[in-house]
Amino acid sequence: MLTGNGKAAGIILSLLAAFSNCQGAVRTGLDRLDAYSEIFRGKRVGIVTNHTAYDSDGMYIVDKFKQMPDLTVAALFSPEHGLWGTEQAGIKTDSQVHPVYRLPVHSLYGKTRKPTAEMLRDIDVLVFDIQDIGARFYTYIYTMSLAMEAAAENGKRFVVLDRPNPITGRYVEGSILEAPLASFVGLYPIPVRHGMTVGELAKMFNEQGWLAGSVKADLVVIPMTGWRRGMWYDQTALRFIKPSPNMPDLETATVYPGLCLLEGTNVSEARGTDKPFRQFGAPWIDGKSLADRLNGLKMPAMRFEPTQFTPVSSKYRGQVCNGVRIITTDRDRLEPYCSGVRIVNEIYRMYPGKFEWKIGHFDRLCGTPKVRQAISDGTSLEKLREEWQVELKAFRKIRDKYLIYGD
Repeated sequence: MLTGNGKAAGIILSLLAAFSNCQGAVRTGLDRLDAYSEIFRGKRVGIVTNHTAYDSDGMYIVDKFKQMPDLTVAALFSPEHGLWGTEQAGIKTDSQVHPVYRLPVHSLYGKTRKPTAEMLRDIDVLVFDIQDIGARFYTYIYTMSLAMEAAAENGKRFVVLDRPNPITGRYVEGSILEAPLASFVGLYPIPVRHGMTVGELAKMFNEQGWLAGSVKADLVVIPMTGWRRGMWYDQTALRFIKPSPNMPDLETATVYPGLCLLEGTNVSEARGTDKPFRQFGAPWIDGKSLADRLNGLKMPAMRFEPTQFTPVSSKYRGQVCNGVRIITTDRDRLEPYCSGVRIVNEIYRMYPGKFEWKIGHFDRLCGTPKVRQAISDGTSLEKLREEWQVELKAFRKIRDKYLIYGD
């Protein structure tokens, strides 16, 4: 039986264990804005942002800047999904005037994806603060790079307020983008899962000479404190705000680097349901048979259960889809991209008369035609994966130069 002191010690140990599991409060770049106020003193500030840019106290980025002395917030710039994050993927948005702040909101996912000289005319410093998701094909990092490029071309300072990579900054996985397939879902030679924050990516894009014309921005990254590379978003004590309509939670983000590949096929990735990317299927799939086949592959930390769903938008809208639901068992062992490739391969083999490629989009997502070609030709996916490891080793050497945070 525990004595009073023993009970107290037990309570303390339990609290310490809980704190260790949470790993502590992370302060984002936005949280640390006041410490860098001199950068903005006397300046006209433009902000590339959306609905995710809140500090730890729940204050929105515009209000945060407006309470700082001796600066002017001159304009806002919005990415894909719009300033409020409500537009579906690929839907263009128009520029507008903010209904509350009465500031111009320049759309960077409409008539242009890069700020024009006219948009930047009355701005001295351009700030970027948007929550990324950690996958190469998530477009916010290219909104950042094109804005940084415009800032460089127009003599404006560019400031990135850093935020966590939700799926950790430890793991690097997948094929490297090949230059001929560069697009807005992948502009630079990085892998699908890059394991970097937006601040680290900004440094790499800038210093590697990857911006158009090899221009160099006057870049400042305001780093986080308290974040370590092995931390998942739910260990940061920060509130998760879904960064786009079909990215509702961390579990979705965890599998997204692989399951997004289904966008390049006629299999539904379950957009328009409450579990996008965590389930997938089609009217012509037998869910139990597919679950059995996928479970037989024994993919790391991933198992499958038969399910049915009816999308309210996107592929097979209003049609009952049979498929599978993903259950993850240990997120630190997951290999989402490689598992995604194997999932596509298995569906292709099971339904050769029903399965269809969206060739251009699939290849852009993979950053190479080799994955589709290997699946279509029935050649070894393991050999392809071995080739990636050579490319990833070279990428890690580049990446190491720009990492801000340790383990």
